[in-house]
Amino acid sequence: PTSAQVSAVPQPVKFRYTLDNDVLTTEQRQFYEDNGYLLIKKLVSDEDIERFRKEFVRICKKEVTPLGAMIMKDESLKSQYGQSEKVVNKVQDFQEDKELFRYCTLPEVLKYVECFTGPNIMAMHTMLINKLPDSDKQTFLHPMHQDLHYFPFRPAARIVCSWTAMERADQDNGCLVVQPGTHKEPLKPHGYPELEGKANKLFHGLLDEDEKSPRVHLVMEKGDTVFFHPLLIHGSGINKTSGFRKSISCHFAGSECYYIDVKDTTQADLEKELVEMVHKKYNATSVELRDIWNFRARLVQGERINL
Repeated sequence: PTSAQVSAVPQPVKFRYTLDNDVLTTEQRQFYEDNGYLLIKKLVSDEDIERFRKEFVRICKKEVTPLGAMIMKDESLKSQYGQSEKVVNKVQDFQEDKELFRYCTLPEVLKYVECFTGPNIMAMHTMLINKLPDSDKQTFLHPMHQDLHYFPFRPAARIVCSWTAMERADQDNGCLVVQPGTHKEPLKPHGYPELEGKANKLFHGLLDEDEKSPRVHLVMEKGDTVFFHPLLIHGSGINKTSGFRKSISCHFAGSECYYIDVKDTTQADLEKELVEMVHKKYNATSVELRDIWNFRARLVQGERINL
């Protein structure tokens, strides 16, 4: 047959960012391909969310101290509220907390994660965010950024974040804001934004932000879960209410992903900053970025290959 005849055969649609699966509809896959995120309503049960909330409060009160977890606080509120959830704005790296880590093993979450990572799934980075009320100083604004900036592993298409609202998230209390389609762009340089007041440690943002790029505010109800690509540009606004805006999330990666050397890349400064922090906290010398990630990573499904 001539080449003209061969190319006349209709080609199946090529999906770059999702794998063949029987969970997502073709429309859902296409939406993720085009936009870089996918919102699934009521995925996590109220019962599970209440269990995560209780454990978070226990951590705030220091009734439990998970190994390796980073508890981020607003120090200025400590004298007023002491050890309570009114002070803690984030628990990061909760992989050693059995109760919170259950989130990363929920079958209903992993069922979707597998559509992006494949069957061998690593939980790489965990966070429970408690966005505190914050109307004037903008301390808890997270500037627009790409999560891949923090990760020394690739390929990006086999990494996905699962982010679950623990209560209604809207524009008043600082819901997620995404720039659809930006997952198709390369990793951009990040740094500390020129904000009034001090920026939160490691809350990096894009150095050159396109203000005109369309944005979508993801209004979510309790239990709603959004899956998004690590290059998707996103952030969250301030919480203008008197309540808290909690969410729980995990970045998953296929265990076939591999570590890269970030020296001489836009991520080199981040490596320096993180290594310094670890050196200070654990008095550990000669630590590399991949060592930090090796410590955080946990296998949740299938077999551990590279990560």
